[in-house]
Amino acid sequence: MSEQSRGTGRIRGTGSRRRKPTRRHRTKVVAAWTVAGVVVVGGAGLGYAYMALDGNLSSIDIDAKLGADRPDDVDDGSQDILVLGSDSRSGDNGEYGQDEGAARSDTAMVVHVDKGHKSASVVSIPRDTLIERPACESDTTGDLVPAAHRAMFNTAYEVGGPACAVKTVESMSGIRMDHYLEVDFTGFKKLIDELGGVEITTKTAINDSKSHLDLEPGTHTLNGEESLGLVRTRKSVGDGSDLGRIQLQQAFIKALMEQTKSVGVFSSPKKLFGLADAATKAITTDSGLGSVKKLTGFANGLKGLGADNVHMVTLPVEYDPADPNRVLPQEKAGRQVWAALKNDRPIPASATEKSAGDKGDAAEVVE
Repeated sequence: MSEQSRGTGRIRGTGSRRRKPTRRHRTKVVAAWTVAGVVVVGGAGLGYAYMALDGNLSSIDIDAKLGADRPDDVDDGSQDILVLGSDSRSGDNGEYGQDEGAARSDTAMVVHVDKGHKSASVVSIPRDTLIERPACESDTTGDLVPAAHRAMFNTAYEVGGPACAVKTVESMSGIRMDHYLEVDFTGFKKLIDELGGVEITTKTAINDSKSHLDLEPGTHTLNGEESLGLVRTRKSVGDGSDLGRIQLQQAFIKALMEQTKSVGVFSSPKKLFGLADAATKAITTDSGLGSVKKLTGFANGLKGLGADNVHMVTLPVEYDPADPNRVLPQEKAGRQVWAALKNDRPIPASATEKSAGDKGDAAEVVE
């Protein structure tokens, strides 16, 4: 069976979908953006409970696994972080379904924070993007897994775990990832509920039988379960594809960032501890962020960022003519995106204007 055909169909331009998307994929997506938002704008207050929270964190030594064959480590004050959500069914994740083999990364974002830590660019990589996957060491056996042509992006995590996911992103972008952050999506609902919900305004009605979300136009405060429903929504917004759903999720994470700043997180020790406890239980980091002290120091450098300072795009892609459930990177436009990040510049609008990822129109549903 080919690398391309092994994944569940998600993206659709024309033609039929192979299999209906499962709840575990949709819920995990939200957790990635939720924890990213909490760490970026709420993480600075974690420090008061180092000892109580350190035991919650899991970490991986990405540098040791990848060695020296990586892009240069540019020490100019900027930061590049790979934020990943995996679909493992282990532990409490079992409530979202049973394991179907190795876990995969269904959500991936490259977060670039500029050298002044005043703005950030986020590039979402669709899971079904067909890429040149580099050779990686197996995360389970230690054997070398050969490079693959037209492999789905999310198979990198499947065959080689976090280190292979980082290696693949670095191969695609030419940019060294300073940090890695992986999310356990079962902690998502608790994070949102600890936060007191997330306020969003819908411009149009959302009535999606698949995600069980029914919202009239207007302002709503969504609890954890409702927030899961929002980011699971696909059929009733945009073009009905995962590309449109990514836009919806990007709108949600911006709302989350604003909410984190406005609910008194820093003035309420009880609220802060509950949120920090949920967040640290939900994430796995690289060893550079593998303690609350390290995570707090990192987040302290980002606390000035707000939703207005974060520019979110989807990697420029086009539907694969051979398979409408897959997408291909637009090479020239993609080079523009990665060059902007590498040179610490804003991503030019021209880089994404012809991308299928900009045609979902789901971003117009939520403000």
